[in-house]
Amino acid sequence: MSELLETVGRTRDVELFEQLFRHFAPRVKAYMARTGSAAAAEELMQETMVAVWKKSALYDRSKGAASTWIFTIARNLRIDAFRREKHPEFDENDPAFVPEAAPAADAAMENVQSVEALKAALDTLPADQVEVLRLAYFEDRSQSDIAAALSVPLGTVKSRMRLAVAKLRSALGGDTA
Repeated sequence: MSELLETVGRTRDVELFEQLFRHFAPRVKAYMARTGSAAAAEELMQETMVAVWKKSALYDRSKGAASTWIFTIARNLRIDAFRREKHPEFDENDPAFVPEAAPAADAAMENVQSVEALKAALDTLPADQVEVLRLAYFEDRSQSDIAAALSVPLGTVKSRMRLAVAKLRSALGGDTA
């Protein structure tokens, strides 16, 4: 194949190129089929073989086999095709990339007041109830994990949580239901 490719490069013989084409086109197409689209594989195979025809005079057998040279062209064309594909443009106004607006001053003040009210309400709870809430809500542990960590029955954990939440609702002015 190397000699055939060199001869095509020197003589520009179409019949000899046809032999190269019949040998390499199916192999290049199979290689290009990894792109996922049969139409794209066919198109890339055609581009590769046209490039082989145009650049055949540049082939040097001492630098590698004909197949290596042809598949290098194919690989480069595949990379170029990937780069040409339409990839989504970065949209700086996409809500996922836009930082949240700073809360209004009155909302920030309400938030601070809510946090202070919650801290004050937590200070009125017994330590065992605060501990159960801390493990459940700040460490995201299940009730059975909390029972094991505190060495208390699961029912005790559930009761402490229920009582603590009810007291917090009452202290913060929420429903007691």
